[in-house]
Amino acid sequence: MSKSIKRIGVMTSGGDSPGMNAAIRSVVRTCAFHHIDCIGIYRGYQGMIEADFKLMNARSVNNIINKGGTILKSARSQDFRTKEGRRKAYDNMVDHEIDALVLIGGDGTFTGGMIFNQEYKFPVIGIPGTIDNDIFGTSFTLGYDTALNTAVDAIDKIRDTASSHNRLFFVEVMGRDVGHIALNAGVGAGAEEILIPEEDLGVERLLESLKRSKKSGKSSSIVVVAEGDKTGKNVFELAEYIEKNLPDYEVRVSVLGHMQRGGTPSCYDRVLASRMGVRAVESLLEGKSNYMVGVANDKMILTPLDKAVKGKSEIDAELLRVSDIMTT
Repeated sequence: MSKSIKRIGVMTSGGDSPGMNAAIRSVVRTCAFHHIDCIGIYRGYQGMIEADFKLMNARSVNNIINKGGTILKSARSQDFRTKEGRRKAYDNMVDHEIDALVLIGGDGTFTGGMIFNQEYKFPVIGIPGTIDNDIFGTSFTLGYDTALNTAVDAIDKIRDTASSHNRLFFVEVMGRDVGHIALNAGVGAGAEEILIPEEDLGVERLLESLKRSKKSGKSSSIVVVAEGDKTGKNVFELAEYIEKNLPDYEVRVSVLGHMQRGGTPSCYDRVLASRMGVRAVESLLEGKSNYMVGVANDKMILTPLDKAVKGKSEIDAELLRVSDIMTT
């Protein structure tokens, strides 16, 4: 273990996700285990610029493993995009004798960390916290599993109403650039169709598929739509088009929105966060920097931050095929 690091900072940045608190807890307690200080940085990079710091110990993170959101708060920082802002942040880190930094967030958070590392050779390690599961270098990001369970639970409830009233529901889930939530939640909830950015189903093909479902005897249907899907300009316009051309169905739209970000993290996310926090701190103590902690084949791995940011998470081709078979 490196003896040069005596104090590690931890922060959350960007959109919150279930499991962030569990990761904070893991970082703090791993620091305590190795007899080094841990400094909580509030409100992400803006907190670095304003020196919004707090010394944390093992007792500081009692009873947070089960809580959603982030106790360290999160904020966007325009100031950190400037050299002057980053200089102020660096001076604050030096003044408070912080030797290294654990970043919990997504690609924007990691991009800021890379720039900070390049300019000041400041050691940083990233932990991927985003429900979209859109970070290269890890099979799962913190919050993804919880968001999936939230979406499936909501879709199950919507199906009860759809079945009772012979309705067709379009359910929009998060996923601006990738369709991981939509695909997995759609398969898990037994959706009749799944629309994701990676696959252009096309509105006419969707219409024909729904007509076949109706002819086969289905009295209600669920279509799961990723928010980034381009089948229509938006889910409401798409629903309106289908209703005009499929009058046998009463069409409704449900946008799950930010409810997918909140709530109690699943057991999987709590365990993953705990493992990632330990690996992040111990990687810094081993002298590693500019990496992201990830999981692959249930093993902790390190991916260079630039590859994590520039790489693209791939949709599961096998699951796409499963989806096609299940919606027959």
